[in-house]
Amino acid sequence: MEGVGTTKTAMPAISPLAGEPIKRADAERLAGVLKAVADPARLRLLSLIQSAPEGEASVSDLTAPLKLSQPTVSHHLRTLTEAGLLKREKRGVWAYYRLVPSAITTIADLLTPPRKRATKRAR
Repeated sequence: MEGVGTTKTAMPAISPLAGEPIKRADAERLAGVLKAVADPARLRLLSLIQSAPEGEASVSDLTAPLKLSQPTVSHHLRTLTEAGLLKREKRGVWAYYRLVPSAITTIADLLTPPRKRATKRAR
């Protein structure tokens, strides 16, 4: 998954379900991305941003629905951005966050066994 995530969190090329062993470094990178997603607040953030009218949101748009403080929301957004799941765009004093669709698709593909993936695409 080129261009998604930092060097530390770039996705591996081979799925752990592909029938061949995944390399340790690839497993560690994938685990880092999955760890970023494996938090209820972060899952809600992804959902809130994706469902926002413009497909983007600022920290101020997200604190009330999550009932979390601004620093906590900012921390979660930074974690998701560093994992390559969100893009951050600074506009004036505000930063807006948007999903990186290819990152979400790649995670889904990596966790879908190859046979199921082929069946899904054939439909």
